[in-house]
Amino acid sequence: MAELFPAIDLRDGRVVRLRQGDYADETVYGDDPVAVAESFVEQGATWIHVVDLDAARSGDPVNRPVIADIARRLDGRARVQTGGGVRTVGDAEALAEAGVARVVMGSAAVATPTLVADASRIVSVAVGLDHRSGEIAVHGWTEGSGRTVHEVIEWFPDAAAFVVTDIARDGMLSGPDVEGLAELATSTAIPVIASGGVGTLDDIAALAAIPGLHGVITGKALYEGRFSVADALRVLGEFA
Repeated sequence: MAELFPAIDLRDGRVVRLRQGDYADETVYGDDPVAVAESFVEQGATWIHVVDLDAARSGDPVNRPVIADIARRLDGRARVQTGGGVRTVGDAEALAEAGVARVVMGSAAVATPTLVADASRIVSVAVGLDHRSGEIAVHGWTEGSGRTVHEVIEWFPDAAAFVVTDIARDGMLSGPDVEGLAELATSTAIPVIASGGVGTLDDIAALAAIPGLHGVITGKALYEGRFSVADALRVLGEFA
């Protein structure tokens, strides 16, 4: 059964969602990220995916105390996976000390692939493969890297997972890239977690049916009331 990763995107300490990674196109969904995380876990979630949007853009980990609060409150009930501005081994170490179970390294990993192996000695590391039409985007999705997803997956033998985000679909509720994700999941032995575009329970089912897909991240659909965490877990359970 694929894991469900309900998403909490943080900006200025609030729960927000961006459309296609555009910081000028933000919707605020709440001022209490810890309560949101608690509600997801009460419905059965065993992972929470947290993104520090401020750190992703500026490198300043202003939301790290909030992330630590979430991890502390969920300790023993659910694990926290967090990304956004994880650029050094020191960042990974600080998040591990805050109680995070897995960090997601994106731009820094693409720039310096050996960082993943180094950070993995401290905490589980997923590599964020955020792309537009297959090209990896970096620096808070503001720049193209000139590298493709299929090119860079070979660089990270120590990665615990790949978090694959189709930026064009992110926050759009338009459906995930099922075909591309299926191709990717068969081309690597490292677990693939899908992100971007989930808008319906049918989307959850389509992803759950992909052989070898390890997990599904969903955010906006939960906040817009398209379905609940409990609903999504039920659908994923049908494919166990």
